Amino acid sequence: MIVLKTKSELSLMRIAGRISAQALEIAGQMVRPGITTAQIDREINKFIISQGATPSFLGYCGFPASACISLNDTVIHGIPGGRLIKEGDIVSIDVGAFYKGYHGDNAATFPAGKISPAAQALMDATRQSLYKGIDAARIGNRVGDISSAVQVHVERLGYSAVRKYVGHGVGKEMHESPEVPNFGRKGSGPRLAAGMTLAIEPMINQGGHEVKVLPDGWTVLTADGKLSAHFEQTVLITEGGPIILTEL
Repeated sequence: MIVLKTKSELSLMRIAGRISAQALEIAGQMVRPGITTAQIDREINKFIISQGATPSFLGYCGFPASACISLNDTVIHGIPGGRLIKEGDIVSIDVGAFYKGYHGDNAATFPAGKISPAAQALMDATRQSLYKGIDAARIGNRVGDISSAVQVHVERLGYSAVRKYVGHGVGKEMHESPEVPNFGRKGSGPRLAAGMTLAIEPMINQGGHEVKVLPDGWTVLTADGKLSAHFEQTVLITEGGPIILTEL
């Protein structure tokens, strides 16, 4: 069932979204060669708690950290630890904050020092595809219009959208209906209505869309070892167009 949010619910989601966005900004500023992913995770945890919220991901289905931090060919769900970030890495950070019963959810990919032109191009295309998807998130359109906008953009540039993992509704639960794939046909899927809140999150691969999961049960890699990038915003559907709840 797709839940349409009330004004009071949206006021709390705006706060959760702001906290998530600020935590992601702090994390992005920390990305540099020589820092560990665990150090970034600790600062995310500290900030979210300081705002009277809790990290959405910590303990979720057993996830052991406050953020997913994924480097290079890791698509999503990277577990922070002692790994040192190196010059030229691209670092995808996914952060959620739970505030008074509601979640904010956002992600971005950051460069560590000087990165290759190919890595920069992938990041740019992924970020662009997110906003193509958001622009399609309008009353009267369908979920498939968002999906198609993302897919068409990245495939024109020679990239592929991950198919095994998708965006989703967000609110009281971190993952609500509907699913929001990053591939699909225009005019398909549930119709968009005012009050829907969606986490739109392109996960885009430099090579094929296939992925594999490591034995830890979390870490998702590109099957071909090529780079992946990830950008996400929590978006509210309104009469006046989409509003990003995780934008500072």
